Amino acid sequence: MDLPSQNKLEDSASIAKTTIARWYAVQVASSCEKKVKATLEQRAVTLGVSNRILEIEIPQTPAVKLKKDGSRQSTEEKVFPGYVLVRMILDEDTMMAVRSTPNVINFVGAEDRRPTGRGRGHIKPRPLSREEVNRIFKRASEKKAVVKLDLSEGDQILVTGGPFKDFQGEVIEVSGERNKLKALLSIFGRETPVELEFSQISKQN
Repeated sequence: MDLPSQNKLEDSASIAKTTIARWYAVQVASSCEKKVKATLEQRAVTLGVSNRILEIEIPQTPAVKLKKDGSRQSTEEKVFPGYVLVRMILDEDTMMAVRSTPNVINFVGAEDRRPTGRGRGHIKPRPLSREEVNRIFKRASEKKAVVKLDLSEGDQILVTGGPFKDFQGEVIEVSGERNKLKALLSIFGRETPVELEFSQISKQN
């Protein structure tokens, strides 16, 4: 006789779990993050789920792009290119609203394999842990600007600062995350690899 009440308890517990808003990562087509955010915000209202799709974020950090002419342009660098974060109460309606948005590939999660039937199982969205969310937004809130350089291997540069000022050389490696590059400079008649800060060089035409 206890079985029906046990089932009811389990049902109510599963419903209670889904009424908590959690952050989910959604994979989107390359360079479509802003388009997906704007479209999903509109669709949430149109489909009547704006009370369950609460926030849509594209975590970004400030960046400075050094252009070929030596000028600097303030911009923003996506923390996770190709992903949008959505804080939502997960149910059939909200899941469908996200999945059917143009340029959305799928939720990040585990494949829910079906024991029978054709084809692969669908992706079961996995909520981000509090630690993951905190880490993502902490990284996005860091004020130190990343320097982006319009340079690639083989480009000719002039060193404008530091101990190798006025030396010319050729780029052999670019490390955007560290704001540094390696260049071959002619020092005492020998080609010598030297690590330089982005701020210490300018590109030669």
